[in-house]
Amino acid sequence: MKTFYKLKFTYPLLASLIVVACGGVPEEKAELQGEENVFSVEEVLEMVSKENDVTRTLYTKAIVGKGKLQGMKFDEDWRKDKVEAGPLPALFLRGVATSIKRGPVPLGLYLGSDHPVNAANKFEGKQAELFEQIKKDQEPQFFYDDSQKLHTAMFADLASAGACVTCHNDHPQTTKSDWKLGDVMGATTWQYPKDSLTYKETVAVLNSYAKGTVDIYMEYLDEIEHFKESEKPEIGDKWPQDGKYLPTAEVFLDSVKKLSSYETMKHLVSLNKK
Repeated sequence: MKTFYKLKFTYPLLASLIVVACGGVPEEKAELQGEENVFSVEEVLEMVSKENDVTRTLYTKAIVGKGKLQGMKFDEDWRKDKVEAGPLPALFLRGVATSIKRGPVPLGLYLGSDHPVNAANKFEGKQAELFEQIKKDQEPQFFYDDSQKLHTAMFADLASAGACVTCHNDHPQTTKSDWKLGDVMGATTWQYPKDSLTYKETVAVLNSYAKGTVDIYMEYLDEIEHFKESEKPEIGDKWPQDGKYLPTAEVFLDSVKKLSSYETMKHLVSLNKK
């Protein structure tokens, strides 16, 4: 039985940051913002998609890419007892999606492609059609999925690091072995049941994603604690680029916030002007 790290910090409530950034929101206006639908589902899914882009790129390049140079291993079977490794980028995303699914926010997330390593992730029907357009212009596609009664958004998932290209090209189950940096490898698909969200619901969506990010990263750190044969990287405030190190969950999330919060903040603060 594995013992997961205890979270030593609370997830920052984005709403409080926005209030500070805006110089404070009047009480009556803040109450109204919490109850009125102020964002379309497309806006919210685009916000969380951008957060995901930043997080996955950071994990892929700074943790997986640089980590491999330090001798760290990453494997699709990383959760198996005899495998001493961390999650590959696609499995990191799956871990985020699993965490979100377990929570109270009705946000759906998964990654698909027309050439997936796992055949179960191959796009079909409407999504397959829209993915062809995404490959052409890399623009997001929005539609309402009648079969699931869910508003759906698809965003291009690019080969942003050499680690992605090498892994997919060399994988024994790959159906495409000539991926290049910058290729559209797939699309992240997000789903939500409502066509518009309140301010509070929007913050809840963003926080559920942040929580998912921390949950899977902490699971990786816990995995390291159980390594018996492999050298354990030192966990603290340093990154793999400096040696056999990994950042704590706090340091990792803080870096994500610094890279992504400005654009997200702009969207959320815009309602203060309405």
